Order: sequence, then C-alpha cells, then structure tokens
Amino acid sequence: MIRGDVSPRARDHFDWPLFIAAALIAVLGVVNLYSATSVYQGVRAELYISQIYWLVLGGILGGILVAIDYRHLERLGYAIYTFGVFSLILVFIFAKDLRGSKRWIEFGAFRFQPSEFMKVFLVIALAKFLHDDPRSEGRTLKDLLVPALLTGVPALLILKQPDLGTASIHVLVFLMIAALTRVRWKSVVTFIVTVACALPIIWNYVLLDYQKARVTVFLRPEDDILKTGWHAHHSRVAIGNGGLFGNGYMKGTQNQFNFLPDQFSDFPFPVFAEEWGFAGSVLLVLLYGFLCLWSIRIASLAKDRFGAVLGVGCGAILFWHAFINAGMVCGILPVVGVTLPLFSYGGSSVTTMLMCVALLMNVSMRRYSVVPAPDRL
Repeated sequence: MIRGDVSPRARDHFDWPLFIAAALIAVLGVVNLYSATSVYQGVRAELYISQIYWLVLGGILGGILVAIDYRHLERLGYAIYTFGVFSLILVFIFAKDLRGSKRWIEFGAFRFQPSEFMKVFLVIALAKFLHDDPRSEGRTLKDLLVPALLTGVPALLILKQPDLGTASIHVLVFLMIAALTRVRWKSVVTFIVTVACALPIIWNYVLLDYQKARVTVFLRPEDDILKTGWHAHHSRVAIGNGGLFGNGYMKGTQNQFNFLPDQFSDFPFPVFAEEWGFAGSVLLVLLYGFLCLWSIRIASLAKDRFGAVLGVGCGAILFWHAFINAGMVCGILPVVGVTLPLFSYGGSSVTTMLMCVALLMNVSMRRYSVVPAPDRL
C-alpha cells in the first residue's frame, strides 16, 4: 500500500544538501534581482518582492508534491501530460500577443506560461512510459517512437508560439533521458545522421527570421552589435568588467547605466558577474553543478524506474536551463529565451524549477521505502 503522507521514516531522510543548494541559489537570485531592477521606477523596481511571493507560493506547491508519494504520479502520468498539452492549445485561443509571441494565459492580474509547466508534465509522462516498458536490452529508434511523439507534440506547439528556447529544452530533456535507456549504437549513429541532414530544412522552413539573425550574430558577433547583437555584446562586457572580485554590490556599470536589457529575466547572470566578479560567478556555477550532480545521485539511488527517470528528467531541466543561459550570456551559445533556474525573475519559471526540486526531494526521501526490486534503465 503506497501512502500519500510523509511517513516518519521519510521525514528522517530529508535531503538537506538538495534543499540548501536550491535555497542558496534562490536567495542569491532575490539579492541580484534587487540590484538588477534598481535602475527602474514603478512596478519593475518591485519585481524582487513579486519574486519572493512566487518563491513562497512555489515552496508551498513543492511541499505538497513532497508530501504525496511520487509513485501516485505514475498512475496519473498520461492524464497530467494531456492536461499540459490542452493548456498549450489554449494559449493560441486566449493568449495576448506580446512582442510577436503568444505564451501567457491571463486571469485578471494573474498569468502563467503553460510551456514552463509542460517540462515537468513531459518528464512525468516519459517516466511512466519507461516504467511500463519492461525491456532492459538496447533500444532502437523504433522503440523510442512513442516517447519521441510525447516530446514532439508539445515541442511543436511551443515552437509555434514561437518559443525556440523552451521547445529546445523539451527536446534536450528527452534526449538526455533517452541516452540513459541503452540505445543501440547503430540507432545513435542513424539519429545523428538524420538530424544533420534535417538541419538545412530546419534552417530554411522552421526558424523565423529573428531566430536566424540570432544564430548569424552568434557566428559573427561584430556584424550587428547595435541591434540583434546588443544583448550578447553587453552581457560579455559586463562579465569582463567584473574582473576577479567584481565592482561591488549595485555598482555594475552595465546594469546601472541600463546597457543590459532583460537583466531581470534572461540576463541576470551578467549583473551578478559584474558585481561579484569571477569568484562570485564560480560560486554560483558550483551551486548549479552540485544541484545537477546531486540529481543524478538521487536518480541512481531511486528504488524504481519511475523514480529514476523523474530524477534524471528533473535534473536535466535544471542542467539545460543553467547551461544554455550561462552559455548565451558568455557568448558560447546563441541568445534564446531561457531563464536561469531559481535566479531569473518569472512566476512560471520559478514555480516550475521548485516543482523539479520537490520531485527530486520526493524521490530522495523515499529511496528507503519498501518497494518491489528496482528496475534499471
């Protein structure tokens, strides 16, 4: 009998390292957000207060997820996924156009971004599929067709919004989970060749003009610094200005003189790097590195395949968000709309990341529970 409450035995195994790492990142994010928005007046100047509210609400939701045994989610996996896809369809009906994209559903003053929550819903659905699939030998591409379709449907809907960054996260999470399912080498080579052949089609018929421009500027940064390349250029300048120990809190020139756009959402890391320097940046990167490595540890200790895939999937969401955001602000990746986990401003983003942390905590706390013999990916 699987219980829905947190048993005393589970409470005894509260994952303090996971909690402390996530809490430190969130606290640093609020401190950085206060500095990043200090150049604004009005509503934007108080975004750090909204961020605290979202952290509290996300923490309450996370607490509920921790209290409910994660194995209950296995039975509801496809229903949760269906709800997520339905919410993505509603975006095209109810969402308002904002800077050329439709991503948020609004209810009065409250609004949320379904594509953010869909990342977690997708991981749950993929975990259920792999849990129900008894095979343990090497899989072929045909064996991964169903999980690929589960990933492709929301990814295409999100790409249509358009939101290339979030759609890419969904695909990358699927690929990371698939990489751990013992895919045959012949299938891996076939997949790589297929993707390489499809790149010209994606470039010519899938990517929009502004998305192509971002890739072009990434390859030749000096071509359009005053327009398309403005974000990437000034983020690199800010990081360079930080030096070894930074210019000091709220003393970063790129932020204070408003050269950095979207410094509260997509570009908070350059603000932090300019103020705290290389030393502070290393600390933040180490916290993310620990969080990602700890999620792998949790997955490896999970007592069933569903928990293992949940651990890998939630860890993948955190990893790819951190890697892509840090990569684009440092100039090693094109600029896409991907937030820095628990650090960037955004209600939907913060809540989603806290859901990932809560699911990791859930799997970790119940690794000592009495369950059937563990399955292997």
